[in-house]
Amino acid sequence: MSDLSQLVDSLEDKISNVLHKNGELAKNNQGLTAQLTELKNQQQKILTDLNNWKDNYETLKLANSMLGSNQDKRETKLKINALIRELDHCIAYISE
Repeated sequence: MSDLSQLVDSLEDKISNVLHKNGELAKNNQGLTAQLTELKNQQQKILTDLNNWKDNYETLKLANSMLGSNQDKRETKLKINALIRELDHCIAYISE
């Protein structure tokens, strides 16, 4: 009977240890999940900032070429031609 009592005590200790480790792992998992969410938010903000900087760069390139700079003139002309074609298309659509 003593062996059975020791076996039960040993099982209780092991179960207690497993439950304790499970609790620690759950807390750790929650912390990592929160950290992952924060990092995803930071990544999204960085991507948004990057897109804004790209737009600003394109705008500055266009403004620079309109001010007489020889750089990016071809690109500006193509963009202006595309805008004119789009306006012609809109005018034709309105005329119908």
